[in-house]
Amino acid sequence: MEKHIETVASLPLENTPTTYPQIKKADLLPHPESRLDSMEMKETPLSDSTIPYRDLTSVTSKKESISRLIAKLDVENSIRYQRTVEDTYCNVYSYDYCYFSRVYLPTVWWTEESLKKMAQGQEVEAVFEQTVDRIYSSAITDWFAEWGPNFGWEKMDTADEIQKKVNENGGIGIICAKRREKGLSGHIVPVVPETDQHKAYRENGVVVYPLQSQAGKLNYNYFSEVRKDWWNDELYSSFVFYYHE
Repeated sequence: MEKHIETVASLPLENTPTTYPQIKKADLLPHPESRLDSMEMKETPLSDSTIPYRDLTSVTSKKESISRLIAKLDVENSIRYQRTVEDTYCNVYSYDYCYFSRVYLPTVWWTEESLKKMAQGQEVEAVFEQTVDRIYSSAITDWFAEWGPNFGWEKMDTADEIQKKVNENGGIGIICAKRREKGLSGHIVPVVPETDQHKAYRENGVVVYPLQSQAGKLNYNYFSEVRKDWWNDELYSSFVFYYHE
């Protein structure tokens, strides 16, 4: 596995990470080799003008465009997201899903030195393996608590709550779990709006397993009941639900 961030760098926060509004997104520029039919340049945004962005015009347009985005990314078949002997790519798929949904989720994040410079008002450019490094799902679980509010993320408490928000507002939901064994990847999955064909799993009218979309050991454009409440597996030490408009 390549060099990556295991522990999210912190700054001395006074109650809230929005103490540091000067901390900006750690986005690299799109690269021509970053494509759905390629395994290359996964750390950069996809370079493909045919991928639809989430249409923010209305709730209906948001949800319809998310369905088109899931169909276009086609996580079940696109080469970019297929597992290898060494790795799976839940974080890459989640990043791409959020990027085209006009929401920030890191696939690379600032080094501790870079964060300190920005906190002091210095300008820092995102340069791979210099000012930013890859960040995987275990560290992203901590990133949400540390930095998520800075970028519009709101913590949710239950699967039912996050599915309702996604359905009613056409927003972006994420479930992220931290691996118990340090150094191993956790898991991260978008929670997506229900459609006529694809539904969350409910018991007594309450969502138990949200409708999700994932890359991983197995890739699913949509799933709910098949993986149960995977985030409660003993492999994981903690998990979070987060939502973004």
